[in-house]
Amino acid sequence: MNYFLTAFCIFLCRETATLNTEVLGDSKSDEIPLEAQMLTGEPLIRYLRENQNLFEVEPARHDYKLKLMDIGLMDKNRKPVVENDGPDDDIPESFDGRKVWSNCSSLSYIRDQSNCGSCWAVATASAISDRICILTKGAMQVTISATDILSCCEFCGFGCRGGSTIEAWNYFTEEGVVSGGNYGTKGCCQPYPLPPCGHHENETFYYECNKEAATPECQKRCHPGYRKLYRMDKFYGKGAYELPNSEKAIQREIMKHGPVVGMFRVFRDFYNYKSGVYKHTAGSQEGEHAVKIIGWGKEGETPYWLIANSWHHDWGENGFFKMLRGSNHCRIEELVVAGLVDNDVTRRL
Repeated sequence: MNYFLTAFCIFLCRETATLNTEVLGDSKSDEIPLEAQMLTGEPLIRYLRENQNLFEVEPARHDYKLKLMDIGLMDKNRKPVVENDGPDDDIPESFDGRKVWSNCSSLSYIRDQSNCGSCWAVATASAISDRICILTKGAMQVTISATDILSCCEFCGFGCRGGSTIEAWNYFTEEGVVSGGNYGTKGCCQPYPLPPCGHHENETFYYECNKEAATPECQKRCHPGYRKLYRMDKFYGKGAYELPNSEKAIQREIMKHGPVVGMFRVFRDFYNYKSGVYKHTAGSQEGEHAVKIIGWGKEGETPYWLIANSWHHDWGENGFFKMLRGSNHCRIEELVVAGLVDNDVTRRL
């Protein structure tokens, strides 16, 4: 009996380590000890402070798991890869979209997805907003609605349980998306319907983040008081594509057209991120998440992606974070998608 238990434990540890390596996308030298994968709460924070120096941590403010997509959605609805090869000597060591396109305020705009796994729709809507501004050289500054994608895209997935970022871009191309913004935003067609959950300093408290929100129903009409018809407020794209698992290809795409949407597997230590370059160090896998990648750089000798999250501006570095770049860490470089904005973005007849 003891032999059986010992053999089973060895098998379990090996399988967990193998899975962990596959999930991270890194070399075997980066495997996480099994006991570290099980940590939560204060022991997790203490372990992170004692065993790594790339990023600072703090206690998690909310139950962020409700903001994640179910595990497994990253591998669904994959599309043919669009190659983006070219010389590497034109790629700068650092690139911050907020500075490069400083006339586009959307690049600094942080959204709040509340207690809904709508990151796939939120990140896509955010990247579309940026690309419209970039294409028009700042002439058209619009905040694209995540709600229109989340609620009305029937082929995109499962609403607040998660969805396909490539299909969200396809929806933008085929059906168009109206204007929007965070909860309570005025002067747009469809602001986000869910208020921020949890406590945020000097802001209204609505409810705790302790229950997953139901996917809002599709409403093909604009918010009362907005003077445009739903169909007349649409903005359109002209194609969606997946980028190769290539650091350089992702960089060139951002430089040429603007921010892209990436997905990665989330571990519990990501909840505790405060600043610096995130590298998974401890904690179990919690789910999957979609985010907007706006640039890159180096902190010391550590290369990173510069990324906008959608967990409110009081998370991380004012809503943004840096993640290890160049090793497909947590699969961040494996499923990056984007799309082009139609030159006649409103398709007005």
